[in-house]
Amino acid sequence: MASFSTSSSRPYHIIIFGASGFTGQFVVEEVARTASEGPKGSLKWAVAGRNRTKLEKVVEQAAGALSMPELKSEVDILVADVGDLDSLAAMCKQAVIVLSCVGPYRFFGDPVVKSCVENGAHCIDISGEPQFLESMQLNYHDQAAEKGVYIVGSCGFDSIPADMGVIYTRDQFKGTLTAVESFLTASAGPEGGCIHDGTWQSAIYGLADSNKLRSLRKKFGHKPLPVVGPKIKRRGTLFYSNELQQYAIPFMGTDPSVVKRTQRYLTEELKESPVQYGAYVGIGGISNIFKLVFAGLMFFFLVKFSFGRNLLIKVKHTMEGSSFRFIFIGEGYTEGSDPSEGKPNGKIRTLVKGPEVGYVATPIAMVQAALTMLNESDSLPNTGGVYTPGATFAKTTLIDRLNKHGIQFSVL
Repeated sequence: MASFSTSSSRPYHIIIFGASGFTGQFVVEEVARTASEGPKGSLKWAVAGRNRTKLEKVVEQAAGALSMPELKSEVDILVADVGDLDSLAAMCKQAVIVLSCVGPYRFFGDPVVKSCVENGAHCIDISGEPQFLESMQLNYHDQAAEKGVYIVGSCGFDSIPADMGVIYTRDQFKGTLTAVESFLTASAGPEGGCIHDGTWQSAIYGLADSNKLRSLRKKFGHKPLPVVGPKIKRRGTLFYSNELQQYAIPFMGTDPSVVKRTQRYLTEELKESPVQYGAYVGIGGISNIFKLVFAGLMFFFLVKFSFGRNLLIKVKHTMEGSSFRFIFIGEGYTEGSDPSEGKPNGKIRTLVKGPEVGYVATPIAMVQAALTMLNESDSLPNTGGVYTPGATFAKTTLIDRLNKHGIQFSVL
């Protein structure tokens, strides 16, 4: 297994790559804020990206925002570029874990994963792009397993709340959980919410690439997962949800594909009973559909220009008032019941809630995933490979760690 401790040749527990990007800068703040949770109470870390001046500015901003002037002298800056493979290799050789913040991952993610695998660095990303995530598994899983390197995708809002939420629901259910539906709602802060650029872009690319994704999945040659209990019923494209008391639509993001990959791992590798999953998002009244489309288009326009990006950075504080809620509704067979006979006789409702999804919850989830890997390497899957969050962290204390940092899991 690739090491989880620093050495003279690998001096950094964490290198944040793409640290000057829109999400990367908030990951920098979160790492600085939680450095005392590293192995033996400390964390050696650095930032990396193409432009040294921009990286210096990000560290300076974090130092000011957190009243930690020491960051300016303590945090090392490395110059690395996805277009310069030698610079990527040099960076990966110095890191225990690379936090890859270089979305859209379909354009920039592959060289980072490849370099991490070849140079013995574990890698965590926050991709919400199923085609990228699954192609990484297809292309690099065997090599990563051989090298003892863990590549863990979708460790932001996409898809830790959903994936770990299903595992939490299963673990809290006394018996055999067979199916879960999740219902996501997001509330805006007092000055309105903000759509996460990565999630928005991922949805667009995902829709554009749906045919490619289908052909990619055929290459795995997976057999269908066994269905325990009644087959889960799929809801309509737009329906009134009694669970939320509002209209809802199927969740368009990566959560369903990530949860399914986790359930496949738990079933095939750990011989656990698979959980069927359906994901939906509440949209309120019918008029809200048009508001969502307009807000998304505005955001997509603003992030294309420097003035727009600066404007969005300035409204980060207004985003902090917004939040998300996932309600998980599960059914299964209670202890002592036979899952092969009769209808499910047990139900459970759980809740995962947290702060603004893109630039508050995502950095928290990503950094806690990294700290969990550093502190609990013995609880990870037996071999390296390309994994989902649920497959990686099912046996760790990640949920407890998230609970302490504002992403809270509870039984309703």
